[in-house]
Amino acid sequence: MEEHSAERKAMLDYVEQFSAILISSGMQRMAARVFTYILVDDDETYTAAEIAEGLSISLAAVSGAVRELLAAGLVFKTRRPSTRADVYRLNDEDIWGGIMLDRSGFLDRYRDTAVIGIESLPEGPGRDRLIQTAAFMEFIKVEMRLMHEHWRERKLEISAAYEARRRDAGASG
Repeated sequence: MEEHSAERKAMLDYVEQFSAILISSGMQRMAARVFTYILVDDDETYTAAEIAEGLSISLAAVSGAVRELLAAGLVFKTRRPSTRADVYRLNDEDIWGGIMLDRSGFLDRYRDTAVIGIESLPEGPGRDRLIQTAAFMEFIKVEMRLMHEHWRERKLEISAAYEARRRDAGASG
């Protein structure tokens, strides 16, 4: 196994630290590690082999993790120009806005399934809970769209503030 530089080792340690948060939130371990690796490493696209090498894991582990991440919409699969290699990437324009706020398809499925129950079940407490479910999903969908718009307006301002703090900390350290 190749010797990692101190900087590379620190990055891989951080991958494990951030992955632990994702795992505790319900993500599968390998998917969390692959997602975090793609998030924090500097390359823009990754083949399965590059991910496997970067994390020192098997191609089979990468395959399962990438399949989960693709299904969740956390990574996108494209082709590297002039090759036949599949590559994976994040939506760098709005990583977290996309992950957290672009859930309309998911919310629509909940709402639509609740509506099927509303239309097929007799009146009663169970049907009432489905009405509340459908109404809540509709409410959340609208609120998330508004929140995403607000986030797009503030993203650069908030990001610049973090960068300024990092610069200030570096200048004073």
